[in-house]
Amino acid sequence: MNTNGYISPFSQRYASAEMSYIFSNDFKFSTWRKLWVALARCEKQLGIPIRDEQIAAMERHIYDIDYEKAAEHEKKLRHDVMAHVHTFGEQVPEAMPIIHLGATSAYVGDNTDLIQMRDALKLVRRKLVNCMHHLSHFALKHRNLPTLGYTHFQPAQLTTVGKRAALWLQDMLLDLQELEFRLETLAFRGVKGTTGTQASFMELFEGDQEKIRQLDAMVSSSMGFDKVLTITGQTYTRKQDTFVLSTLANIASTAHKMATDLRLLANLKEIEEPFEKNQIGSSAMAYKRNPMRSERVCALARFVMSNVMNPLQTHSTQWFERTLDDSANKRLATPEAFLATDSLLDILINICQGMVVYPKMIEKHLMAELPFIATENIMMAAVKKGGDRQEIHEIIRTHSIAAGNRVKNEGGENDLLQRLAEDPRFELNYDELMQTLEPARYVGRAPEQTSEFINEEVQPMLRKYADELGISVELKV
Repeated sequence: MNTNGYISPFSQRYASAEMSYIFSNDFKFSTWRKLWVALARCEKQLGIPIRDEQIAAMERHIYDIDYEKAAEHEKKLRHDVMAHVHTFGEQVPEAMPIIHLGATSAYVGDNTDLIQMRDALKLVRRKLVNCMHHLSHFALKHRNLPTLGYTHFQPAQLTTVGKRAALWLQDMLLDLQELEFRLETLAFRGVKGTTGTQASFMELFEGDQEKIRQLDAMVSSSMGFDKVLTITGQTYTRKQDTFVLSTLANIASTAHKMATDLRLLANLKEIEEPFEKNQIGSSAMAYKRNPMRSERVCALARFVMSNVMNPLQTHSTQWFERTLDDSANKRLATPEAFLATDSLLDILINICQGMVVYPKMIEKHLMAELPFIATENIMMAAVKKGGDRQEIHEIIRTHSIAAGNRVKNEGGENDLLQRLAEDPRFELNYDELMQTLEPARYVGRAPEQTSEFINEEVQPMLRKYADELGISVELKV
């Protein structure tokens, strides 16, 4: 292990091996070589005098990259693409004359970026679907469990534990739909030449524009892209980067919201994230059960959301056909946005698989507030027994204020029902009042909404990606 130089926390602590590989040197530079092979093969099919043995030689050396040799060339040439052209060419000297024929650096650089983003989006989709799978089971399991609802983090009407989880799930579904759209519309740069005009290919194909159009489509298709940008400068429009990182930022926002709710619920002791047998919550306070997974999700999510500004600024400053001030920024912004999103989704999957619910604590908090929430029903029941609506309203208002003061100023229990039962002006006795406090009467259609949403909207999407379910997540820390 390298201990005297900086190592990204993503590769050491957070991100999965799968996502790390997509943005590795092996993936990047082997993809460059695949692109050179695809270009040569398609050029040959369209009549350029390239021999089969040249293509075969290139194919044999796609993965055995001499990084030390490439570094030597780059130090001398100060150009990463040409360094790898020469490194590749020295391995396959018979193909050296036709490697990178007609292309510009962005042919391998930009197209590889798009391939990485496509493959990384597919991995993000897979993990998001698995998170939704586990969360939907949790929501259905607890769809009938009443819990205190909050607005402004103040007690409000009741909802259910499952309905609250369905709110998180709905955001994930919207993110998945956006992610699908992004994958469907992500367009390849293709084969465009130095400033996007394909002038070099006009020379290569002696002005045969149809062959140039075919070359663009053939190479793009061979790399798995149906959509190809018709218009580019030297690079594909950096607008595509803004779209992709915005999609990741939306996923991060969803994760942050859910993880924040879980942190608040952990403080209330109603729901907790998984806590392992030997896990230590605090080095000083042995009793602590800190929601460290949820906190890490929030930290990573903030990084992704803040990172979305990078491609916006890059796109806005690409002068004319391109400037190179996008290069260093893209090498950081795009991979790390994906690595962070991958990391937080792994944690969310782990959380959703093992969330712990404490019904007795939920009931305790609920019953402390339910007498206030139930006052309208109590008033209606008293009116049915012959009471005067306006008089009853005033009695309930007065006793509610007194009960509230007892809770806030004295730290006592909510004794509203006792106060009402003991008031000779009131029409209901204590037992009759208690009958109005059945929590299930106050959750509205929350259970049905949860079931309908999951069965009608979530499950069809999960069935669509059934072959991607079953991810096993093991957190490193």
